[in-house]
Amino acid sequence: MASRRTPPPLAQISDNLLEVKNLTVDFISASKAPVRAVESVSFVIPRERTVALVGESGSGKSVSALAIMGLLPPQNAKVGLHSRIEYDNRSLLNLSRADWQLIRGSRIAMIFQDPMTSLNPVYTVGYQLAEMLRIHKNISHKEAKARACDLLAEVGIPEPQRRVNAYPHELSGGQQQRVMIAMALACEPELLIADEPTTALDVTVQRQILMLLAELRERRRMAMLFITHDLGLVSEVADHAVVMRKGTVREAGPVRTLFANPQDPYTKALLSCRPSPDRQGKRLLTIDDWMNANSETTETQNVSATDNASEVATDIAAMQNASATSEATGQQPLLEVQGLRKMFKRSGGWFKSDDFVAVENVSFKLMRGQTVGLVGESGSGKTTVGLCLLKLHEATAGKVLFDGKNLLEMTNSQFAAYKRRLQIVFQNPYASLNPRFTVGEILSEPMMLHGIGSGHADWEKRSLALLDKVGMPASALKRYPFEFSGGQRQRIAIARSLSLSPEVVVLDEAVSALDVSVQAQVLNLLKDLQKELGLSYLFISHDLEVVRYMSDTLLVMNKGQVVEQGNAADIYAKPQHTYTQTLLAAVPKMPEAIAL
Repeated sequence: MASRRTPPPLAQISDNLLEVKNLTVDFISASKAPVRAVESVSFVIPRERTVALVGESGSGKSVSALAIMGLLPPQNAKVGLHSRIEYDNRSLLNLSRADWQLIRGSRIAMIFQDPMTSLNPVYTVGYQLAEMLRIHKNISHKEAKARACDLLAEVGIPEPQRRVNAYPHELSGGQQQRVMIAMALACEPELLIADEPTTALDVTVQRQILMLLAELRERRRMAMLFITHDLGLVSEVADHAVVMRKGTVREAGPVRTLFANPQDPYTKALLSCRPSPDRQGKRLLTIDDWMNANSETTETQNVSATDNASEVATDIAAMQNASATSEATGQQPLLEVQGLRKMFKRSGGWFKSDDFVAVENVSFKLMRGQTVGLVGESGSGKTTVGLCLLKLHEATAGKVLFDGKNLLEMTNSQFAAYKRRLQIVFQNPYASLNPRFTVGEILSEPMMLHGIGSGHADWEKRSLALLDKVGMPASALKRYPFEFSGGQRQRIAIARSLSLSPEVVVLDEAVSALDVSVQAQVLNLLKDLQKELGLSYLFISHDLEVVRYMSDTLLVMNKGQVVEQGNAADIYAKPQHTYTQTLLAAVPKMPEAIAL
């Protein structure tokens, strides 16, 4: 990443752009007791600085941001009487709608976590960008469209002159997020709130966006509140960090000090839950592992600090050695892909067409009990390969042999017998979960359709077991998807895919929306299930560290083609193709793991 200008010391800054003091937010329901989402949270954002809010899903990060933007639902969200939010020495609490219209977009802008729920599906992305510019900048339609193209180019969307006329559904998840970033930056705000802005982006585009945000912040003297669960990003983009858990601030300070010498066990846990080369083949640690180890240490009063640390380190070593990498149980591949090709036909008028080849000549073998990792940038064809395997896209050419039988030649009725054996976890949990179903109905519906279990009582019992395996409470069974964070929804989607006890699971960015601890829990779960049931995974991701941890064989894709293929460890150690080398160079550098 490009070097950032060192900001002036706090002593040289006469005032803060934003001050949050004693923020408390309760969610009130007529049928339930109030739920405290945020309690006594305080932090400041100095001018020209980036402050990161870090924590797991449900820690209160996004709720704090929504409170700053005045976007909490007034009917059931209550801000504490002693809470203060001041922007440029002006209170943001209890502003009128007219006052907010003068602030949102032009002075404070926000990049929301999920672009699919933020972009209007019936308007082109260019229209939506131009509309904001016309309202806030008072420019002509022609000028607004030209500026929209420039913004799309700035955030790394290819062919901006063509993409400006695209609808949201015609863009990949990463490209949709880039459009949201362009919209947030359109009016050159003084404060940018970025809520997980790079979650859906591959590493190269992620780096590009971080560089863009850093450059914009410096050039426009802009401040930024960067919300994330990825500590690797925090170490590269932020000056100060505020670590949150369960609605409270656990630790805060300069990023370098916080990472070099964390004081709170929770901060130490966050720094040590990510996959890394030294944990290859070992069980990942979760937040609970660290916190439980710390609790046991503090309860033992008659043991010295050195002895305590030694005991905890021994406990964690035992946890790591509890699992081993899975091995193939047979010589014949469970699934073999030969020369897969997918071309999308798009009409370009009466006399021409604009055909697009998304996948070209992709071949690989998936052994029983092993994982094939598929990595590449957004638009490289990774997801299309997975969808073709499950016949959710009709392949143009090639073979997909499952137990020696070509799935692509089967009729729908013939393929029905294989649906239970091949499952998928989609990239976007906001779109893949039925909003009208409770979680219990979402999990039990596949079992009911495929004749698994003996009735509602059995389905509920199985559903509760699945929720427990993916780290969700039993109370989630009666609730709806909108009541959960993005990471929690993805856990529900993973539980649903496992409800049919499949043999092959296509995991399409299945952990990209999860915070580091839940990610570790889910990856451990996937490893455990693979070892126990002999599952085979096609693991699609832009997170190269996660792919390295999960995969036996790796395929690197670029523009629809496989540019490098082989043993995952060998490719990561000595990448041969320049594109692979570029991907690995773009991975954010995590701080060194903290030792207990």
